[in-house]
Amino acid sequence: MISFISATQKDAPTIVNIGKVSVKEAHLGSCPEEILDEYISSHYNNEAIKKELTDTNNIYSIITYNNQPAGFSKIVFNAPHAAINRSNTTKLDRIYLLKEFQGAKLGYELLQYNIELAKSNQQSAIWLFTWVGNKKAIDFYTRAGFTTIGSHDFHVAKDVYNTNHHMLLDFVKPNNT
Repeated sequence: MISFISATQKDAPTIVNIGKVSVKEAHLGSCPEEILDEYISSHYNNEAIKKELTDTNNIYSIITYNNQPAGFSKIVFNAPHAAINRSNTTKLDRIYLLKEFQGAKLGYELLQYNIELAKSNQQSAIWLFTWVGNKKAIDFYTRAGFTTIGSHDFHVAKDVYNTNHHMLLDFVKPNNT
């Protein structure tokens, strides 16, 4: 059984635990392991996640499978992007799933949950960044209808960066006139 939970501060340890494991799995090989570990430690700790959970712009959701936390997402409504000429777009800032739950279509369910949440809040598109070396993620988003609209260098540390694709799923269909 799949369910979705709107995360609150009490869920910070769950997000931290999932994040530490799944971020490392998704980005191992993107930079030296000690630098990745440093990045994860500074971004996936109770203090950092609780701070993000207090920001009302951030919407964290946890997906559970048979009452077990399987993954989480973070979206931000009305998040502008330079390549999108609209203000009512959602940024899918984070979406991670533990490896043991991959293959059960839970990532797809969590993505669809966020897409529906964005649409129900009058958003016209959803966009994200993903590391160009994460072929599994790029393929996942492409199958879901996302297209690449740009790229940038994401700084993991002061002198270490990874190139990220910018990907977009547009909800607005062009007029056929």
